[in-house]
Amino acid sequence: MATILVCDDNAALAEQYAYDLRRIGGHEVLVARSGEQALDALARESVECLILDLEMPGGLDGFGVMRAMRDRGIEVPVIVYTGTGSYERCVLAIRAGAYTFVDKGEPVERIAREIDNAIERRHILAEVARLRRYADDESALLGGSPAMRALKQAIARVAPIPSPVLIVGESGTGKELVARDVHRLSDRAREPFVAVNSAALPEQLVESELFGHERGAFTGAHVMRRGAFESAGRGTLFLDEVGELPLPAQATLLRVLEDRTVVRLGSNRPVSVPARVITATNRDLRVEVDAGRFRRDLYFRLNVHVLAVPPLRERLSDLPELVTHLVDATCERFHVRRKRLAPEVVPLLSAYDWRENNVRELRNVVERMVIAADGDTIGAEHVSADVRDAAAGRAPAGAARTFVERKAEAERRIVVEALERNGGHITRTAADLGLADHASLLKIMRRLGVESP
Repeated sequence: MATILVCDDNAALAEQYAYDLRRIGGHEVLVARSGEQALDALARESVECLILDLEMPGGLDGFGVMRAMRDRGIEVPVIVYTGTGSYERCVLAIRAGAYTFVDKGEPVERIAREIDNAIERRHILAEVARLRRYADDESALLGGSPAMRALKQAIARVAPIPSPVLIVGESGTGKELVARDVHRLSDRAREPFVAVNSAALPEQLVESELFGHERGAFTGAHVMRRGAFESAGRGTLFLDEVGELPLPAQATLLRVLEDRTVVRLGSNRPVSVPARVITATNRDLRVEVDAGRFRRDLYFRLNVHVLAVPPLRERLSDLPELVTHLVDATCERFHVRRKRLAPEVVPLLSAYDWRENNVRELRNVVERMVIAADGDTIGAEHVSADVRDAAAGRAPAGAARTFVERKAEAERRIVVEALERNGGHITRTAADLGLADHASLLKIMRRLGVESP
């Protein structure tokens, strides 16, 4: 069921259209009697299609509404209708961005079909846009290091299973891309993928966004709204930063996962929600559980299959491929000639820690490099000063690195490369390095700040 807005200065005709569309299409229908009212409703409500009269007296006719929508970035499909028979003006409306036009005298069944087609087209365009963003962003999963090969194998194993998946990893490692890969490789690939950033939801609106609300459920709820669970349908719901959810929402989420139904705010009727749930966090949820900030029962409900996304510093062998891909993609996006990397750039970037934001931070650094390089070659001088200084190990005052610092850096690189060679297996890595046992390796890793895979 979609929310439709009918805008017509003829109140009787508008109300008749609203009645017929509710009866035939099962839609929620709002009515606006002027262009100004229509723009107000579009800004306030989640409208999926606008039925717009072109000929309205006053300051804002149908063309004015479409111009205002374009200026304000409101991307709602518009079906214009007219009772004057002026098809030339309808053609002008199509050129101005309307989806199609109809005559007011046509059967409402045809209007209902055009509404369904317009909404379906909008969903297809949105999915294409999402796929393009995914293609642009897929660099986070590039690489053939042992850590990335293990992650991709784990994704392929859990994708066909309908159970919940918990993705853990630092900020900027590509957790949403992992979730999209799980969805893409599952039997739900043709169904919706709905992503929700839990940390960005205002606390008072969390349950409304996730589970939906009925009209009048609270102040400002002028129409019924489906939540993210219902919007995902039989597809996948991805809850990013799930550790940020407040405790009341955690309790409701647990009930939904157990019952596979939601109850919209202001309703007592359960709605079935078959979507698969994938969650992600950059927090240690076990610590959050012990601190009382995350429900223990919800943690074990989400923790069925865990995918750990390695930080960039633990797969440095992927960095040359990542940098080359990002340089090419950035040049194409900025419409500049393709640039090549000087030999000293990749070793310089490999010496940096990338702990702050991983691949996302690398992407920003590469973009600055491309902009800074006027010629066809990106050299060390085009790398950000903070990256150069940190990679060189200089203190803030500019003092040279000590022997101890250089020794620790060399040891750390030896350990990281050995872990990559052995797929992160601690015991095999310890044997590879000639250490007495795995405990010795773990002690060295703690001293050097190398995290266990």
